[in-house]
Amino acid sequence: MRLSELFRVTAFLLFPLLAGAQGLVTLENGKWTRTFKGTAPAAPRLRVNAHGPVRVSAGTRGNFSYEVKVSVTARSEAAARRLLQQYVLQLEPQSGWFVMTAPGGPVMTNVLIEAPKLYAAVLSTSDGPVQAYGVEGDLQVDTGGGELTVDRIGGDSRLFTGGGDVDVGAIGGGLECSTGGGAIRVKNVRGQAVLETNGGDITAGQVGGTVRAETGGGGIHIGNAGGSVTAVSGGGAIVVEKAAGTVTLRNLAGAVQVGSAAGVRCESVSGGISLNKITGPMRVSTTMGNIVANLLGSKLADSFLATGSGDITVLIPSNLGVTIQAQNERADTLRRITSEYPAVRVWRQGTRLVAQGAVNGGGPLLQITGTGGTIFIKRQK
Repeated sequence: MRLSELFRVTAFLLFPLLAGAQGLVTLENGKWTRTFKGTAPAAPRLRVNAHGPVRVSAGTRGNFSYEVKVSVTARSEAAARRLLQQYVLQLEPQSGWFVMTAPGGPVMTNVLIEAPKLYAAVLSTSDGPVQAYGVEGDLQVDTGGGELTVDRIGGDSRLFTGGGDVDVGAIGGGLECSTGGGAIRVKNVRGQAVLETNGGDITAGQVGGTVRAETGGGGIHIGNAGGSVTAVSGGGAIVVEKAAGTVTLRNLAGAVQVGSAAGVRCESVSGGISLNKITGPMRVSTTMGNIVANLLGSKLADSFLATGSGDITVLIPSNLGVTIQAQNERADTLRRITSEYPAVRVWRQGTRLVAQGAVNGGGPLLQITGTGGTIFIKRQK
């Protein structure tokens, strides 16, 4: 008989006896609980199927050490004991995987595992928070509802919860994260990141690749992205401090701020927009809100700025050439377009004001469109 087969048979034959020897029934937090404890030989991969909270710490031992609490609601200890005796913990090796399956049905489980080095882990639970630390390879987590906390993961991570906050520390690969409702907080991802929540704030500090972040209602804050950024919010501020690629933003209600990017495409229904150090084209519009574009440090390409209601302010440094074409619909005075550059000439054309001119010798075209507010073309000081 092969070693794996021997281990499988031994686990199933002996575990009920060991569980019976250890399985004292105690009352904890209003529920009758039986605790299973034990160890198992090391394996490079771990799979857990549970029905309650799960915590896994990898790289802490030479083998597996586990503690599983199985809880049930019952009228008496005797009734609880009869019920709990029907449910056992299943342990089984499967082609390099150590597989733990905790009982379900009327009972809930709480799983704690100290593990050896793991090059893959798959953790699934019908309900409850999940914590995972120190996995050197890929990690997949799926819970019907509960908070997720992961850190020090060497490979790709795929994290899903039906509802609850998600906290992510360091990820050595890419990250895909989704929650039915709750905040997502990410510190450091070496690869790309996909972050989705039906409602809650999204915060990502450092991402080595592209970022896609979407929330049904909440703010989005991206610190530093090594690629392009796409951010969508149903209502909340969007801030992108720095992106090596183009930033694409859609916001229903809330302010937008981009500190540095290779280009910007932004559509906002309501909220102010602030742009800095954009080294590519800008395609920016808001139905209601002010726009401020500081071109200091920019390498401008042909761009477009528009607001349906609000002011537009463009700050142009003395070393940047740009050609201005501006118009302000329903302007009540010539002062609705003001320019600190004499080369930009302003005149009335029916009910609107128009302005045109080459600033600092001219360059890429910057089209500016406003309605009723004021367009300011200023020198960057």
